[in-house]
Amino acid sequence: MSNIAIFASGSGTNAENLIKYFSKPNSVKVKLVLTENSKAFVIQRANRLNIPHHIFSMDDLKSGVVLELLKKSKIDFVVLAGFLKLLPKSIVDYFPRKIVNIHPAILPKYGGKGMYGMNVHKAVIDAKEVYSGITIHLVNTQYDEGDILFQAKCDVLHCDSPESLAERIHALEYEHFPKVVDAYINKIL
Repeated sequence: MSNIAIFASGSGTNAENLIKYFSKPNSVKVKLVLTENSKAFVIQRANRLNIPHHIFSMDDLKSGVVLELLKKSKIDFVVLAGFLKLLPKSIVDYFPRKIVNIHPAILPKYGGKGMYGMNVHKAVIDAKEVYSGITIHLVNTQYDEGDILFQAKCDVLHCDSPESLAERIHALEYEHFPKVVDAYINKIL
């Protein structure tokens, strides 16, 4: 059995999707949800789905408290599902090629610090891109620069708002993220 910890900063829709996907009989189990945001709705989702959660401070993340919690919880794999902070080198090094993130654009475009959620969708529309999509990638010590595992595209329509584009991006996330994570974990573990 492989144990996953999910890091999330906001509403937690992708976290919930992963938890539900891995709740079926599988060799992978979501064991813990972590957030640095005490007001994140992901906490209520984790509670409703009976997944333990932990709220941590940025000092806890940087000082090694979070890494020790991951070790104590026997976590094998980490998934970032809307987590907006950069993981410290200590965590990245402890989980080499075992941390996956999802980004709401086709990397390498529209990645980096501050490029998340509506910021990404607005930038894509403002640049008059003809398509956008999702990128599922490994995590390293830089924002959105890890090896790409999977990408899926959707058209950007001339009438799109950031919100309407976000709806199609979310549909791609919900469809592909759990399956790609599952396939990758089963490949490497």
